[in-house]
Amino acid sequence: MEEIDIKGVLDLLPHRYPFLMVDRVLELEKGKRIKALKNVTFNEPYFTGHFPQDPIMPGVLMLEALAQAGGILIRLSSNVEGDIEVFFAGIDNARFRRPVRPGDQLILGGEIIGRKGAFWKMSCRCMVNGKVAVEADLIGVLREKRG
Repeated sequence: MEEIDIKGVLDLLPHRYPFLMVDRVLELEKGKRIKALKNVTFNEPYFTGHFPQDPIMPGVLMLEALAQAGGILIRLSSNVEGDIEVFFAGIDNARFRRPVRPGDQLILGGEIIGRKGAFWKMSCRCMVNGKVAVEADLIGVLREKRG
């Protein structure tokens, strides 16, 4: 199993502050699964307006964190040569189970459940303190970088 620090994450994802949602990869089995980490701090810019009196991480950003972790898994699981990138292509069965607040640590999990050509399907789950915060099936597409 592979662990990847923030420097490695930055090499694998095009995202940067304030949109980088993966701090570290804790475990990765190429072609199978990923377990990654996102520390949620009060300094996140979205907490200014979501919501000032009761800060909650927007659900769409939890899904984005799962998509970024899944993108790392797809990229490292692919045998495609050259300069490639992964795009979020679809979502099914999304369920939000509990709010995520500043100070929480998201454990981002994804497992590859199917592949057809350049499209990869993953079953993903975001956990906080051992409890599900969000779960969804995500689809990523792998392609050569353009421009």
